[in-house]
Amino acid sequence: MLLFPDMRAAGTVLLLAASLAGAALADDLPEPQGTVILTVDGSIAVTNGEGKARLDLEMLRDIGETTITTETIWTAGTTEFTGVALNDLLDYLGAEGQEIDAQAINDYAVTVPITDAVEGGPILAYEMDGKTMSRREKGPLWLIYPYGSSSAYRTEVIYARSIWQLDRMTIRD
Repeated sequence: MLLFPDMRAAGTVLLLAASLAGAALADDLPEPQGTVILTVDGSIAVTNGEGKARLDLEMLRDIGETTITTETIWTAGTTEFTGVALNDLLDYLGAEGQEIDAQAINDYAVTVPITDAVEGGPILAYEMDGKTMSRREKGPLWLIYPYGSSSAYRTEVIYARSIWQLDRMTIRD
């Protein structure tokens, strides 16, 4: 005895099951309660709809906070930056790929190799010296490397990757 004597009925059941499975995957990440400051898409496993992860400030804080105290070529003296470590964010989202296409509010864009996302490496800073960064102050997010920890982080290539006013990332293979 066939479970679905009509092949159209079987196809309908399969389509329904696939759409329900997709909806379940999209619910892995809660909906943001505040203003979305970062959208990540591409090769990620954890989303909150339409293949994207939309995150507000509290969601980023909940992933875990990291602080880097360093000098930069853009700020005077030593500055303290607080944010989410890039490697923690990518792990949290189940990101798999080779590159991150990062874009700023003004459409400035850089490509960051996934290999930059190491423990003790760059963070997506949302605070500078204890204050949430506004757009005028290079916010909402600024990709900050621990420049003072190694000369490898004090190169033109790394400085160019240090995108501020960051609000979008695409993970690519």
